[in-house]
Amino acid sequence: MEKPSVGIIVNSASGRDIRRLVSYATVISNNEKMSIVKRLVLSMQSMDVRQILFMPDAFFIGSRVIADLTGSNVLSCSCEVLDSLKTDSMKDTVDAAHIMEQSGVSCVVVLGGDGTSRAASMGLTNTPLLPVSTGTNNVYPDFVEGTVAGMAAAAICRLDDPYECCLHDKRIEVYVNGEMKSIALVDAVVSNDRFAGSKAIWKTENIRQIVVTRCHPASIGFSAAAGCRRVILPEEDLGLAVAAQGGTRVRTAVASGLLDEMELGEPVEIRLGEPFRYETREDGIIALDGEREVPFRAGDTIDFVIRRNGPWRVLIDKVLEKAVDLDMFLAEDRPGLKKG
Repeated sequence: MEKPSVGIIVNSASGRDIRRLVSYATVISNNEKMSIVKRLVLSMQSMDVRQILFMPDAFFIGSRVIADLTGSNVLSCSCEVLDSLKTDSMKDTVDAAHIMEQSGVSCVVVLGGDGTSRAASMGLTNTPLLPVSTGTNNVYPDFVEGTVAGMAAAAICRLDDPYECCLHDKRIEVYVNGEMKSIALVDAVVSNDRFAGSKAIWKTENIRQIVVTRCHPASIGFSAAAGCRRVILPEEDLGLAVAAQGGTRVRTAVASGLLDEMELGEPVEIRLGEPFRYETREDGIIALDGEREVPFRAGDTIDFVIRRNGPWRVLIDKVLEKAVDLDMFLAEDRPGLKKG
């Protein structure tokens, strides 16, 4: 695609897991997600985005948005829903992101929670990712108005060097007995739960180890628990490991509206590229960015390796400030910018 183009991935199932029953998490309906996407599309086309690709979803959000905006006679850019929904699983998000990158989009906007951003990142290599929060704990995506997110995505499309307004994020690579199983963007949590069940993880008494790329008490979830012992920022070339059995008792926001007490050991710094090893003594499962994904058996060896090879995440404030510097908001063409 030579004209400015953006991919949009919406997880219509985000924000609907079991944590709604055990906490007081925000509920964002699919109708509200449609409204956010409409604002995304309208703001992007106003800033010269000419093509938008949608991932298909079970609620048909992309198709409905196209129909509604066409019916209101306000859609001027080309919109297309990919024919890529095959498994009704995380793989659809991975595949859609990959197809969008191969199609040449300049940015992929993701509406969902930490897990949706993680899945999209697994399908991308170099395309900037702009995550918008519509999930549960939402440490990774930004809670940003759809119009503003659309402006930022459009601005990224028009930069000769988009990476100057992105952060190359860290990620955790998870190895079981030397075999890489998966990745996490924020946290990998070892639990003695034996089954994936509802996927989401929230019971503090089952937690054995927390490994994070970032942590802060101002977030929600198990990275917030680690953040009660030490703050690690996304920009720092460090990760942290904290044992969740024995040690100092802390009070932390493990779920929305719920502060629970946990015993946490001394934080251990993890340098980039250096494995942190955990020897298992019981069967269990590893939750990645809040969702139980990787089972293990007693006696397995688990290595967590943090590298700065995650997605290129759009820094919304930075790219919009750059857009001001480049006069992108003026209602006339300016030299030095990519044109549609």
